[in-house]
Amino acid sequence: MNWPIPSEWIGDRADKVLAHLSGRSRVDARRALEQATVTVDGTSVAARHRVAEGETFVGEIPDRHTELEPEPVAFGVVFEDRHLAVIEKPPGVVTHPGAGRQTGTLAGGLLHRWPEIRGVGAENRWGIVHRLDRDTSGLLVVALTTAAYEGLSEAIRLRRVTREYLCLVSGSPPSPTGTIEAPIMRDPHRPMRMRIDAEGRPAVTHYRVERSWDGGALLRVTLETGRTHQIRVHMTSIGLPVAGDHTYGDGSKDHRLFLHATRLAFDHPVTGQPIDIESSLPEDLASVLSPESQGT
Repeated sequence: MNWPIPSEWIGDRADKVLAHLSGRSRVDARRALEQATVTVDGTSVAARHRVAEGETFVGEIPDRHTELEPEPVAFGVVFEDRHLAVIEKPPGVVTHPGAGRQTGTLAGGLLHRWPEIRGVGAENRWGIVHRLDRDTSGLLVVALTTAAYEGLSEAIRLRRVTREYLCLVSGSPPSPTGTIEAPIMRDPHRPMRMRIDAEGRPAVTHYRVERSWDGGALLRVTLETGRTHQIRVHMTSIGLPVAGDHTYGDGSKDHRLFLHATRLAFDHPVTGQPIDIESSLPEDLASVLSPESQGT
């Protein structure tokens, strides 16, 4: 839906105006803005955003659902102490509830494994400080205490968390290393997609070629920022779509999205201990690499 903002509401808070225009509660409006199911002209904004002349709300306000319940969801644990855990998310699992998916999420699995995280962080996303797309596998850090949540959130904001991914792309990179710096925003016409736009939020991606062969390359990608679908959008923008990406480019049906969060490095937010964890490519992705890729 599209809700143009009337002139008499200019300068008011976004959640207040959205609630008025949609006929929904202020709580529903705030949740929709926080989860980016409603944006302002395709850009995610905070509930406190003061609306400006000419802006339009785009998207939908999902029906409110019951409180997140714990449920068994498979994931691996590679590091754990009383404050945080580093886990391996399997592919096909949504990180947290959102429009169209309320059960079977990693968030429910985390609550099942660590009931004490209820109340740590954002509602129905307890303990989650960053996310991975549904079909992306690999490492994710989870806060088990409020102190860890606040410290990890601040470290991510200050770009003090190293996040590296391995991805297979179609095409030949123009150089062995590169940086893509292009702002990203939600596509106002297709709210489930992101796009590069000068009005979007800053986004920076670095890549290095691990292996290359005729028509493809395995890249190690480092995120400086963490926008939704950032790697997929940025790589497609330079003509190197991620293999298996049905949304932005290479729609190969031979395998899932070839994107794996392979390394996390950060200082423990409570103890200061350096943590540096790596995860190998899972078998389903490793088996996709062509024989040609092994020799270059």
